[in-house]
Amino acid sequence: MKISYHGHSIVKIDTKGKTILFDPFITGNGLTDLKVEEEKPDVILLTHGHNDHVGDTIELAKKNDAFVIAPVELANYLGSLGLQTHGMNIGGAKEFDFGTVKYTQAFHSSSYTTEDNEVIYAGMPAGILFKAEGKTIYHAGDTSLFGDMKLIGDRNPIDVAFLPIGDNFTMGPEDAATAVEFLNPKLTVPIHYNTFPPIKQDPQKFKELVETHEVKIMEAGDSLNL
Repeated sequence: MKISYHGHSIVKIDTKGKTILFDPFITGNGLTDLKVEEEKPDVILLTHGHNDHVGDTIELAKKNDAFVIAPVELANYLGSLGLQTHGMNIGGAKEFDFGTVKYTQAFHSSSYTTEDNEVIYAGMPAGILFKAEGKTIYHAGDTSLFGDMKLIGDRNPIDVAFLPIGDNFTMGPEDAATAVEFLNPKLTVPIHYNTFPPIKQDPQKFKELVETHEVKIMEAGDSLNL
């Protein structure tokens, strides 16, 4: 399994002959190394409806006939646009041919704004536990710190956790460091920072706050193999 990070909250996983993109916000993302015209995802996983997470899902899915998994209300909306979607909800898990997806709670908000400035209700925000090849990846989405992260970690030994540290809209470095203690992952990667002025952060500060677990600060395009 190859895992790569591409700025903001974009994570790419290559496993079982499939390419999976989490929250593909490419256009307008000054920190990403990706180009929409070059990406060919088989599957797109969305944590919630905000435009800096849905991003280029519609174009990517139509161009590549990609399968989109999202919170059910968001999935229904994207399905109405002609996308092939599968809706899920918090606490639900489903095994697919590329791996198992389980949606966890996240404390945030969720709506999608169309090009006509129509605001679409996108259901509950969520995190995602992705399991394949005997490994577990946790993408927390946008969230605050919450106590049940400990339960998530206890019940799902996590190999890599992607946690937001940007503050203002999500956890900041201090709360994210506590989240690491709760989740107890083998490796943590900070995400959702420095894309916009309100979420400007120094990831090294987060790394220094995490004293008992391994943290890897990944630049856009960096990858690791599990």
